[in-house]
Amino acid sequence: MAFSERISRLKSSLIREILAAAQRPEVMSFAGGLPAEPMLPKVEWADMPLSMGQYGMSEGEPALREAIAADARSLGIDCDASQVLIVSGSQQTLDLASKLFIDPGTEILLEAPTYLAALQSFQLFGADCLSVPQEADGPQLDALRQRLEQHKPAFAYLIPTFQNPSAVRYSEAKRDAVAALLDEFGVTLIEDEPYRELVFDAGSATPIVSRLKKASWIYTGTVSKTLLPGLRVGFLIATPDLFPHLLRLKQSADLHTNRVGQWQALQWLGTEKYKSHLAELRDFYRVRRDAMQVALEEHFADLADWNVPQGGLFFWLTLKQPLDTRTLLDAALKENVAFMPGEPFFAQPEDNPGYLRLNFSHISPDRLGEGLSRLANVIRQAQLEKAA
Repeated sequence: MAFSERISRLKSSLIREILAAAQRPEVMSFAGGLPAEPMLPKVEWADMPLSMGQYGMSEGEPALREAIAADARSLGIDCDASQVLIVSGSQQTLDLASKLFIDPGTEILLEAPTYLAALQSFQLFGADCLSVPQEADGPQLDALRQRLEQHKPAFAYLIPTFQNPSAVRYSEAKRDAVAALLDEFGVTLIEDEPYRELVFDAGSATPIVSRLKKASWIYTGTVSKTLLPGLRVGFLIATPDLFPHLLRLKQSADLHTNRVGQWQALQWLGTEKYKSHLAELRDFYRVRRDAMQVALEEHFADLADWNVPQGGLFFWLTLKQPLDTRTLLDAALKENVAFMPGEPFFAQPEDNPGYLRLNFSHISPDRLGEGLSRLANVIRQAQLEKAA
């Protein structure tokens, strides 16, 4: 059977495979970015108009687009509703952008590490992924300048607020510097902010796109981390030179995002009950973040280094004795614990051994210690075998 040449580059999603393997109730999973089920809001359907069951506009529901544009303007993003496209989760933004920009061999710029499913989409279309290392407050600026001087990437894909997987939040200074460099070299920015609202510690920073003066941009977000991931409602906002192309690509993909989910999102966004829900969500996850920090200190202090995340859903651990953490998965699952290896978050995984991404939102604090103890023992055993 003859498939497209693209299929030879198609990789399965390791995270989805791990989540499938971890479905057994006895497995404690630190693997996925699953919101805590007790914090999923209760939704009402009785008032939904029957018209929401009909076909809708490809751009999305007008009132929802207005609400998202208003929120973006409050963050300093210069936009109006005509630049907002409602998508099937922000993952669809990555698919549409891949179709818009990438041919086999197209160079793009990424953080190292970066979001696994973004890598999967970009590499499917044949991108040549150029990486810039992360520091505690954002990308290494010298490395970023060097990449831009030596190459002309089609776009830079960045996650500046509680980056997945590293949990890094760019400083204001780094955001200004990155924006200035992208303007200087005329490189389009795709800015992904699914975790912006999940902030636990003081401080915030406006999006990088709000600081750009020349470069084109796409800004994308979602309600999956704050409302219901099952709604599959996300959005992108794009500069006028890009929006018409993204709209046509959306039309060719699925006509429009489901209107039932859009209606439900509109019942929340911008309301007082949504503000109250976000406050409760932040308090709930802060407790779980702090509990994970205590448990990590107990079980991982001799094994790894990490920073306490100021937001988001993950801890990012660097092993003091690096090994390919993908080789630990089977042993961990036998001990009924699941985690996400760090190597797949790099464009060159073989060159970056020794990282783990651990989710803290899903497991209740009273079970954390047992799960982390099991995982720590798996790592210690593997390191002993490697040293033997």
